[in-house]
Amino acid sequence: MVEVDKEYTISEAAEITGYPPHVLRFYEKEFELDIPRNESNHRYYTYSQIELFQYIKSLQDKGFSNKQIKLILKSPEVLITSDDETALTNIVQQGNIDIIELANRISSSLHENFFDKLLEILENNKDYNAQLIKELTEEIINLKNELNSKERDVLIRENAKLKMKIKEKSYEVAELKEKIKRLENNKGLFKKIFNRNKTK
Repeated sequence: MVEVDKEYTISEAAEITGYPPHVLRFYEKEFELDIPRNESNHRYYTYSQIELFQYIKSLQDKGFSNKQIKLILKSPEVLITSDDETALTNIVQQGNIDIIELANRISSSLHENFFDKLLEILENNKDYNAQLIKELTEEIINLKNELNSKERDVLIRENAKLKMKIKEKSYEVAELKEKIKRLENNKGLFKKIFNRNKTK
């Protein structure tokens, strides 16, 4: 339970509201909220700020956009119509306005046409989405083919290098065989020469 007189750190406020600290900082700018700071220039949150964030959360849960919530926070006496989130319908003021009732009226107003508009948007963009998916599929196939082609080229090059090395080695082997043959011939020649000398 939130205590009325207590000052909460941003971590404590995050735990109470369910918003992470970076979201609290973002919403401070987004909704132009006046969050107090202490002598060390650190934010602190009082009961009223935490209650405000909880109210923002309840409006988000009802499906309101940040732009609509900002309008509600700035002008709680007006109601946003479902036709245009910037169009406003004045509510006749009779004493204090019940904020929950206001939120319920806004929610009902928006809910009426929401699903029809959503279906209309999806239907209108059906061809575009199909075309986009087709283009992405073709792109993926082209990239895959290009990758396969590059891999094939690398394999062909490596294969050619190996063949060249095998050829070089076979030439070296042939040369060595030739040398061995010559040495054997020379050895035979020396034997003949020495044998002739012995017989004389």
